[in-house]
Amino acid sequence: MSDFEAVIGLEVHAQLACASKIFSHSSTAFGASPNAQASAIDLAMPGTLPLMNARAVEMAIRFGLAVNAEIAERSVFERKNYFYPDLPKGYQISQYLQPIVKGGTVHARIKRGDTVNELTIPLTRAHLEEDAGKSVHDAFYGASGIDLNRAGTPLLEIVTEPCMHSPEEAVAYLKALHTLVKALKICDGNMQEGSFRCDANVSVRKRGDSKLGTRAEIKNVNSFRFVEKAIAYEIDRQIRVIESGGSVVQETRLFDSARGETRSMRSKENADDYRYFPDPDLPPLRVTQADVARVRADMPELPLARRSRYVSALSLSDYEADTLALDAEFAEYFEAALADVLRRSPAIHASAAAKNIASLMMGELAARLNQHELEFTQVPISAPQLASVSQRVLDQTLNNKLTKQVLDRLWSSGTGEEADQIIEALGLRQISDAGALATLLDDVIAQNATQVADFRNGNEKILQYLIGQAMKASKGKANAGELTAMLKARLSAPDA
Repeated sequence: MSDFEAVIGLEVHAQLACASKIFSHSSTAFGASPNAQASAIDLAMPGTLPLMNARAVEMAIRFGLAVNAEIAERSVFERKNYFYPDLPKGYQISQYLQPIVKGGTVHARIKRGDTVNELTIPLTRAHLEEDAGKSVHDAFYGASGIDLNRAGTPLLEIVTEPCMHSPEEAVAYLKALHTLVKALKICDGNMQEGSFRCDANVSVRKRGDSKLGTRAEIKNVNSFRFVEKAIAYEIDRQIRVIESGGSVVQETRLFDSARGETRSMRSKENADDYRYFPDPDLPPLRVTQADVARVRADMPELPLARRSRYVSALSLSDYEADTLALDAEFAEYFEAALADVLRRSPAIHASAAAKNIASLMMGELAARLNQHELEFTQVPISAPQLASVSQRVLDQTLNNKLTKQVLDRLWSSGTGEEADQIIEALGLRQISDAGALATLLDDVIAQNATQVADFRNGNEKILQYLIGQAMKASKGKANAGELTAMLKARLSAPDA
């Protein structure tokens, strides 16, 4: 065990899912041509005044309620002053002394060996602010460009206490937070597009010390894997600096993913350096109890509550519930498919349908997504289409092999057809009729007399061979369970 302990705090910038910016009507759509979405208000041109986006306030309240935080009745916007090319105002409108959300906790799960541990991560605050623009350094030879489309984009900055002690804990928290903001529908969570960005504050201290060490801030890390690597590297770097007799410098660092290391960017500012003062163009933000009650009434089911329901009401395993409930897209798809199966076949028990849909999603669909290197949002099989497959698996129209064939057709066709159409078109109905199976077994037994004799003489391994021959003869359409039971009974009979 190392003599040092890491202390980690995270600041996440979650881009709020608003159609317009926080203080103007400019679009927040991703992918527009440079500087096409920067209005006079975003640039703080003379004579312009910011106007608060009410939708952004509602989303901040929604987050605060989800983490059991205090929602401030009065919060204040301040000007955070610094000079950088992509900050046209010369200041950023943010909240500092009086944020809209105070405190709260995020619950995460982390696996250590075979044990899953619960983590409770305390939050310091979550505050509203506007994003800056973007400096582009690789588009022009010998020069940098400035794209101000992001300037004024609404952000919720979510700040933890310095309470985590390993890269794995930090990533577990980030994944839980990512799941939460997506489930709340306040952020799309797209890390590649910058909608969910993390700054990691990392320090080390002698194990047992209560005083925090000097921290370095790693800016704008945009993937879970990179966050883990960046923090691990930074912990090791700081320990090496101290053990070699040096001192850790308070600074801002960037993570170089190609080299797998952090490197110095600039000295780290303190709050005083930003010269915060209340923005004279924005009055204090007032949130009434009626506002909070209205948002509370519209709150969706939270991921951990959904997970608990999947286990208790639908009899899913902990692993199945974690996989489905803790991913927003998975959960929505699963819920839609389950509802459709139960609508189509009311007699089917909900837990049986849930188990089958979970199996199809985590097995067949996941395998195809991995094979084609696609995200789940790109799955070409709709929830109703999967429901149509699940329905026919549950009523034993399809066995495993036939299910794969139907899914292959659905994956590649893109026509919107459902399982029944494919079953009829390709003749994929499972053979469960006892008479048909008996005829099939008559032929297999007659054609494999030697193997039948071996089985009856005690070589039980031969059974799988005979089942394989029967499945081959049926072109994979035989009901394997009924076929196996009938074959065992036939071979055990004296006249078999």
